[in-house]
Amino acid sequence: MQASGRNAGLGLALVSAFAFGGSGVAAKPLIEAGLDPLHMVWLRVAGAALVLSPLAWRHRDLVLRRPALLAGFGLVAVAGVQAFYFASLSRIPVGVALLLEYLGPALLLGYIRFVQRKPVTRGAAAGAAVAVVGLACVVEIWAGLSLDLLGVLFGLAAACCQAFYFVFADQGADGDDAPDPLGVIAYGMLVGALVMTVIARPWEMDWQVLGGDASMGGTMVPAPVLLAWVVLVATVFAYLTGVVSVRRLSPQVAGVVAFLEAVVATVFAWILLGEHLSTWQIVGGGLVLGGAFIAQSSRPAPPAVAPPVVAGQAAADREPTTVGKG
Repeated sequence: MQASGRNAGLGLALVSAFAFGGSGVAAKPLIEAGLDPLHMVWLRVAGAALVLSPLAWRHRDLVLRRPALLAGFGLVAVAGVQAFYFASLSRIPVGVALLLEYLGPALLLGYIRFVQRKPVTRGAAAGAAVAVVGLACVVEIWAGLSLDLLGVLFGLAAACCQAFYFVFADQGADGDDAPDPLGVIAYGMLVGALVMTVIARPWEMDWQVLGGDASMGGTMVPAPVLLAWVVLVATVFAYLTGVVSVRRLSPQVAGVVAFLEAVVATVFAWILLGEHLSTWQIVGGGLVLGGAFIAQSSRPAPPAVAPPVVAGQAAADREPTTVGKG
């Protein structure tokens, strides 16, 4: 049963990576049509919050039971990742900003090992290292190495927020009173929407863009269709499958599998937007796939089993020893 649950979790993690990875190819035509990137993020989060609002009402008891978890998920895992990534994007090249954001799973392993003081499997650590190298090839980091310090700091902040996405997704999963992931995501989107409203100021948005068409690789697509894809598939569906996969796998394994999002985004851009894939990007994609495979193949070490204790030995063990006491 444990193996089947792990396989199901791996499948959900892959589905989530594909769903998240498809957000860029749908959002980019809207941005090129005149929509501000921050307004695009606000539409994404606010639309998801609207779709998930019935779930928020259904799980309204979470507001009293887990207020810190809901606030943290919304502020960090939703609004924080988006805001810091776009702030980084405004100051440094896209590829470098993407690489910095996806250092999140590597930072997650450090958090698990040194803050939570839990063991990290060698497979997860090795897989993360291979995936980081592969991701550097995918984004071709050497193409823009004249970096703005503040932009780098924003990118690292986005990575930290992404790492805590996995921490919050796993919060309380082992307890008897585990919060329903649907409720956590619903309230996370509501909190994120409120925060992004302050940051993005949607009242200044050019709403006419949403009433027209946008070009996707030379094909005109209605803007509402693209927006629906971003909200329903790349946000609602992606977050739902992603959080459930963390519960079924572990934050460290699900985090490494999440590296695939960047590869999926690159491949989708190649197929749907006609963006060229270089040899190094193809090699990097293979490395990311290899790193994800190494991480998900790892197994946690079985807990040590204490040797059986005989009755006489147990009685002797209860006697205070005087060795070394003089």
